[in-house]
Amino acid sequence: MNGSQLTTGQEAELWRRYKANESLVETARLLSQPYGRLYTRIAVRGGCAPIKRRRHQRVLSLAEREEISRGLSAGCSIRQIARDLGRAASSVSREVRRHGASEYRALEADRRAWRSAERPKPCKLAQQTRLCAVIAKQLGEEWSPKQIAGWLPKAFPRDHSMRVSHETIYRSLFIQSRNVLKKELQKHLRTRRRLRRSRLAREAEMRGQISDAISIRERPAEADDRAVPGHWEGDLLEGSKGTQIATLVERHSRFVMLVRIPHKDSVTVAKALSKTIHKLPLQLRRSLTWDRGTEMNRHKDFTIATNVKVYFCDPSSPWQRGSNENTNGLLRQYFPKGTDLSVHSQAHLNKIARKLNQRPRETLGFDTPADKLAKSVASTA
Repeated sequence: MNGSQLTTGQEAELWRRYKANESLVETARLLSQPYGRLYTRIAVRGGCAPIKRRRHQRVLSLAEREEISRGLSAGCSIRQIARDLGRAASSVSREVRRHGASEYRALEADRRAWRSAERPKPCKLAQQTRLCAVIAKQLGEEWSPKQIAGWLPKAFPRDHSMRVSHETIYRSLFIQSRNVLKKELQKHLRTRRRLRRSRLAREAEMRGQISDAISIRERPAEADDRAVPGHWEGDLLEGSKGTQIATLVERHSRFVMLVRIPHKDSVTVAKALSKTIHKLPLQLRRSLTWDRGTEMNRHKDFTIATNVKVYFCDPSSPWQRGSNENTNGLLRQYFPKGTDLSVHSQAHLNKIARKLNQRPRETLGFDTPADKLAKSVASTA
């Protein structure tokens, strides 16, 4: 079922409310339309709103066509009409020939011109088979469309045909009527969703109190500006049945380490993190920023074992560990919510971390975290 059963106003209101993440049931009630009809309209476009057509400034407007109609009725010449409009005489002449001088009606001429200008624009990926194949391959490697779009100019610096925006990739994935990228590739996206959705605001939950916690406000300035490698952000990625994985992200390079945590008690967490930190070179052991989770109650033991101070974020302030929060979101592609995380071995966690560390990142100028960290260590050695 297509959108012909919706008025232009209803269509616009549907997509406005959908992008605002409003209830589709409520939208159906307000528009007096069946829920299934609205859902089908959204589903056939993969959640991608249609691009609104706009009249090009070089095209004659309805007001100008009305002036042409009045000029013809008054017996004015084509050149005189064109001069009054500030248009070329040839433009007015073509307009009159298309729609008939004796039967010219401004409104009908405008409607016919609008209809005749509508034509399907071929998708770029449908025309560039090599580009499409490269994109499909990198999607299969769990690269995001934005990473692919940023990486292409680096991989093919002299081939300007190998350029595409991340929005084109997303639309080719979600709008299957384009017949370009297979729907199966959607499962390689981090969210695995079948429809594009707007981001939802999440309320940060209050966490427990930490004894003798050092505030993030006392963290060294070099950690705040990310100028020096060795400052880390950490958190626990939660799973079902009380399972979890510790995630560590280096602020300068966004390099990721994953640590298997068999139990959430503070003694186990401190020991597991200490063992991981000891594997790092000394110049990468500067500080660790954590949230207010009680699993870090033994932070003093961790500091004694590693000589790495732990700084704690303010309550309900996850943005103070922005790199770690972003990374935990990326990890949900591999460890969906509600799954048992205890089944993953440390070797498997290392493999997943390696995947993330070898992906280009927009914030790094589309370098990889692994390359960025290697260069930083080399420069400080």
